[in-house]
Amino acid sequence: MGLTHFDENGRAVMVDVTEKDVTKREAQAQGKISVSREVFTAIQAGTIGKGDVLSVAATAGIMGAKKTAELIPMCHILPLTKCKIQFEMEQEECAVYCTCTVKVDGKTGVEMEALTGVSVALLTIYDMCKALDKTMEIGEIYLVRKSGGKSGEILNKQKDRRQLDIL
Repeated sequence: MGLTHFDENGRAVMVDVTEKDVTKREAQAQGKISVSREVFTAIQAGTIGKGDVLSVAATAGIMGAKKTAELIPMCHILPLTKCKIQFEMEQEECAVYCTCTVKVDGKTGVEMEALTGVSVALLTIYDMCKALDKTMEIGEIYLVRKSGGKSGEILNKQKDRRQLDIL
């Protein structure tokens, strides 16, 4: 299978999904932000001056998933039917793990929406906590699983350490 976002002349194009069937599609992505002990404790205690970090980050992640087509040029605009952001605090690592699960009834998948939701949520944590720690690291953002469409169920078996069934 070749790259689908280029025409016969090598120009970028949005994939034509006109003839594809509408199916139930779901994708789940994860990522993490590593923070200092001070930031980790402040997030847990709810003492970050800008407010409830995880609530704001969850809202931002949902908004990011909904706006994916505005950020990624070749993404289709999708009417998401569900988007859920979940956080897991990992005390030993001083890290916050984020999982974004997205659903749609559509002609194309929601992998990019799940990945964007995680990214925006983690960037929001960084933004809200940067006054305390400018050395935070965002990383390990990846697709955990997807379902629906022609390719069916895909599970990233190397990266299922924190797979959550949250919908």
